Amino acid sequence: MAKKEKKVKEKKVKVKKEKKPSYLKEVKEEMKKVSFPSTKEIAKYTVATVVIVAFLMVFFLLLTALISWVKGAI
Repeated sequence: MAKKEKKVKEKKVKVKKEKKPSYLKEVKEEMKKVSFPSTKEIAKYTVATVVIVAFLMVFFLLLTALISWVKGAI
């Protein structure tokens, strides 16, 4: 005689899907982590940028003048 196999009923467990946070909520959370520079730091960086730009402007002006002078002398 054949033995009857017991069929085990598997319970279907519903897996709750985690809701993904919305894009704007994620942006809000990330913005809390951002640190913005102070007014003193902004002023310091602005002055440094203007000084470097002025230095490069004078450097390339002199370089162009030198090249023009050498080219004219030849």
